[in-house]
Amino acid sequence: MSAKIRLYVEQALGQGQPVPVSRDQAHYLFGVMRLDVGAAVALFNGRDGEWLAQVTEAGKRGGALVCEAQTKPLQLPPDLWLLFAPIKKARTDFIVEKAAEMGAARIVPVQTDFTNSERIRQDRLQAHAIEAAEQCGGTFVPEVTDLQKLSRLLDTWPADRQLMFCDEAEAGSALRLASETRGKPWAILIGPEGGFSEAERKRLHTMTEAHVVSLGPRILRADTAAVAAMTLWQQALGDWK
Repeated sequence: MSAKIRLYVEQALGQGQPVPVSRDQAHYLFGVMRLDVGAAVALFNGRDGEWLAQVTEAGKRGGALVCEAQTKPLQLPPDLWLLFAPIKKARTDFIVEKAAEMGAARIVPVQTDFTNSERIRQDRLQAHAIEAAEQCGGTFVPEVTDLQKLSRLLDTWPADRQLMFCDEAEAGSALRLASETRGKPWAILIGPEGGFSEAERKRLHTMTEAHVVSLGPRILRADTAAVAAMTLWQQALGDWK
């Protein structure tokens, strides 16, 4: 028995573990996907790996599943944070989805001097990260934090975490990421549509943890830059090798 549908759940998973189905999940599984008793569903919760489960109850307002066997162990991503300034709603959603797919361990929206958006819906962005993990076969769901001021985040920046600062003013310069930093905690910082302020750029250039990089000869849109930066980091220092 194999499952074509993957579902994120909050409950613990294990051999013989019953898993209740919420009303929204029941609508999706039994109303939209037309599953019935005996059907297989792949479950994951971000902690216990992926488990093959069987539908034991199917109703319009709820149901139940029972775990039968683990199909994947928990696969943790590298210790990589993505820091980005929120932009337009659909493009912010895109950044969160792609960061979850590409192996970010934590996604941190930041308010910079030129950030247009002053608030986000953290719960909605977390739901996008969950959906991305469901669709890409991941067993880990990155945390999406609430919006934080970049200046305050840098005030308490951990000394052991390297920072890949994607500075649009460096467009065209060579990309250098030291191979000896492989396996260390890292973060990637992407700026807003208006770029970084001179004060932010000066501060970041003086941080000992910061590695100032260019993402090529052209200035990229913020959502494109996030994907490009994660691709370059994963290829150079991540788990793509």
